[in-house]
Amino acid sequence: MSNQGTTKFYTKETVQRKWVLIDAKDKTLGRLATEIAAILRGKNKAEFTPNQDCGDFVVVVNCAAIKVSGKKPKQKLYQRHSGIPGGFKEETLEQLFKRRPTEVLRRAVKGMLPHNRLSDRLITKLKLYAGAEHEQSAQLK
Repeated sequence: MSNQGTTKFYTKETVQRKWVLIDAKDKTLGRLATEIAAILRGKNKAEFTPNQDCGDFVVVVNCAAIKVSGKKPKQKLYQRHSGIPGGFKEETLEQLFKRRPTEVLRRAVKGMLPHNRLSDRLITKLKLYAGAEHEQSAQLK
């Protein structure tokens, strides 16, 4: 008989969730997005299970102070389509950042999550705020 143990799989009911506060001031967009995506998935925990939602909640403040390098503000394009003929819209990162500063980080994090039904559940645990004030002070205590 061997001394090999069995693999323990965690479910969303057995995992302990925490709330993580991240200040995005003067951080690079891509590096911050990878850090947030890893926390949302639970890859920073020992009990990580790939097919389960075992990550923590993330609150990001100061999204309006995120930095990007190079010519990205003028050259990076975000595209969407309304579904009706002639409904194609295109805007630069600079324009989207002026209109909705939190949307830039949300799209970056969403692109780094798995492209399946699990990502829809994971992205709801991300709370973004353009300024320093947030509504999750009770959960962070």
